[in-house]
Amino acid sequence: MKKKIMLVCVSFIMGISLVGCTTGQNTEDSGNSDNGNNEQAVTLMEANEVASMNTLVTQDTASINAQVHVFEGLYSIDQENEVVPAVATDMPEISEDGKTYTIQLRDDANWSNGDPVTADDFVYAWRRLASPENEANYMFLLDGTIENGSEIINDGMDPEELGVKAVNDKELEIQLEKPVPYFTSLMTFPPFFPQNEEFVEEQGKEYGNDSEKILSNGAFTMENWDQSSMEWDLTKNPEYYDADKVKLEDVHVDVIKEAVTAFNLFQSGELDQAEIFGEYVKQNEDNPNLQKVPDSKVFYFKMNQKSNDEDTIFANSDVRKAVAYAIDKESIVENVLADGSSASYGYIPEGFVKNPETDADFREDAGDLMETNEEKAKEHWEKAKEEIGDEITIELLTSDEDDEKKVAETVQYQLQEALPGLKLEVKSVPLNNSIELTRNSEYELAIGRWGPDYQDPMTYLESLRSPNNTNYESDTYDDLLDQISNDYGNDPEKRWQAMIKVEKTLVEDDTAIVPLYQQTRSLLVRDNLQGIYYPSFGASTIFKYATSD
Repeated sequence: MKKKIMLVCVSFIMGISLVGCTTGQNTEDSGNSDNGNNEQAVTLMEANEVASMNTLVTQDTASINAQVHVFEGLYSIDQENEVVPAVATDMPEISEDGKTYTIQLRDDANWSNGDPVTADDFVYAWRRLASPENEANYMFLLDGTIENGSEIINDGMDPEELGVKAVNDKELEIQLEKPVPYFTSLMTFPPFFPQNEEFVEEQGKEYGNDSEKILSNGAFTMENWDQSSMEWDLTKNPEYYDADKVKLEDVHVDVIKEAVTAFNLFQSGELDQAEIFGEYVKQNEDNPNLQKVPDSKVFYFKMNQKSNDEDTIFANSDVRKAVAYAIDKESIVENVLADGSSASYGYIPEGFVKNPETDADFREDAGDLMETNEEKAKEHWEKAKEEIGDEITIELLTSDEDDEKKVAETVQYQLQEALPGLKLEVKSVPLNNSIELTRNSEYELAIGRWGPDYQDPMTYLESLRSPNNTNYESDTYDDLLDQISNDYGNDPEKRWQAMIKVEKTLVEDDTAIVPLYQQTRSLLVRDNLQGIYYPSFGASTIFKYATSD
């Protein structure tokens, strides 16, 4: 790969081994699901604003969640965490060599204006995804996967040469460069959703910037939203092919960034679902409305090794290892988050994928990497100070989310105590600003987050391929990724062992990042709100078939 557009963490996202988690407790307060006319309406929350509804610029959990409900791709994720047909009628027909996918589309899939969803809508969207001029955040997902994707992205080939074509209105054919074991799950991700060419061209650069500039083919349409909105509505789409099974008429969403606010609004009946952490989880351990939802999102330290083409202190491997060994992750998850989240000793989360031969979890096979060790932290720090000096100040960038700020404050104390001479300054900014700053490598140390876009360890490992926004470069790491992608597509066991090796290179040998914790979401859910589930990849919350009786 000659060039790669930086991927922004998102994503998002996700419960771990499924959690077709629904509620069934009894409480007297039924929330605001009854408007007096039996219309099913609920109020939910997001921790951040929706940045865009243009699936080409997907970059954050809130946007992905909204896009999954407003648009729909060929495939979606069901309550059993399985990939199932959506706009497609069946699972793809795959050629013997694993490189040609033929997919039939539903006859009754329509856009919200009544236009049919056609194979050309997917061809148009995917060509736009591939075109460098559109600067799509996930453009790199086509690099080395769909035929000619690399040449279009890197060498200026015409996007019309991308290996996807409409055989007819309802048949799509996809040609891959090589077998891609996770490709079907990749098609559940918003950048692979269709776009209506006539509507998108009419809106131009404003497409997806507010609810008037969106054409939906999903279960809901979006209303009362623009990029600055702190609230919006998702309204049942009567043109959706499965509308009879969609029971919620209106989903009102509020942006709530603090646990205390979410808890109080739930208590007062103004929220039907609230996400909490820390003391609020401890106080509600016996609350029948509390659900703890396993998640595949990993929070970690990004250490920028270059700034303005000059090495930073994180170019020194002893600095990186000192930081990694010094952090007490168990204390963070037990005393700060206190929501069921677990300390991470690897980049691939627990409960996400299993060994194709033995069914063992990835973390079981890969083991724990870089466990807390105060003695080793001091040893590496003393070596590092020979180069960086005795007094050093580092800025730690974090989002303004309540839990993340508290984690940053705890890490600030831990590192300053463990590494003499270090002063850590915390800088908190809105999430989208944090994403932009890290995307442009405008930081020293930052809390990053990664949720899987598809159901495979490579969704994590590929994010640190060179070039990346930590400015970590390793021929060994990149060569291992190439072997996994190019040589082991039809050899699951060799591929598995290579992914274990490449994670160890990243986290232990090079210490390019420092995994902190794997999220568990603690949710208060109204007893009458049934049928919400939490996938292990893609969107963090799906309520398409939920009810609020």
